[in-house]
Amino acid sequence: MSDLKRPVLTPPNGEKKVLLHSCCAPCSGEVMEAMTASGIDYTIFFYNPNIHPEKEYLLRKDENIRFAEKEGVPFVDADYDKDNWFARAKGMEWAPERGIRCTMCFDMRFERTALYAHEHGFPVMTSSLGISRWKDMNQINGCGARAVAPYAGLDYWDFNWRKGGGANRMIEISKREEFYQQEYCGCVYSLRDTNRHRREVGRPQIEIGKLYYRPDDAS
Repeated sequence: MSDLKRPVLTPPNGEKKVLLHSCCAPCSGEVMEAMTASGIDYTIFFYNPNIHPEKEYLLRKDENIRFAEKEGVPFVDADYDKDNWFARAKGMEWAPERGIRCTMCFDMRFERTALYAHEHGFPVMTSSLGISRWKDMNQINGCGARAVAPYAGLDYWDFNWRKGGGANRMIEISKREEFYQQEYCGCVYSLRDTNRHRREVGRPQIEIGKLYYRPDDAS
């Protein structure tokens, strides 16, 4: 990808300072490289109390830290307040993927991101969540817009990171960097439902910490 000609990205209002909410290294890798290529001054904000169990949370966070350090990008490690997340998810345990539980989850993560952006002088925030084809981009962007609404001078950048080959480059970067490859969205309910589907189709259960992207992967 060294010969890739990237378009110059322009955040809202021409700002050059962005707080990037990152869910994991595979999703944020392309977003990071795209912003770096455009000369955007950005900081990673890692706040994902939904990820469960803690072993999975630490694997995803550590991979993100590893790549941020390699790229020389500041990394903010927010609290893992999973008890708060479970309290907010109460009553939504059986909601389907992309349903009300996911909206709550995005709201919670973006609210904390927006607060940090407001308190630390970031005029723009965005997220790597929308680059995944498994996510509802309209749902994510709606949560982002709600999160910044209370703060004058803070915008949510709803750029479509999938377009222009971004989704494919996400996989290419993951293979190049040999990132940890998570096999479910992140929360315990996603893990439960993914494993249930695997049992139904005769696939083995998820083994946390086992699967990594490799350069020679055919997929």
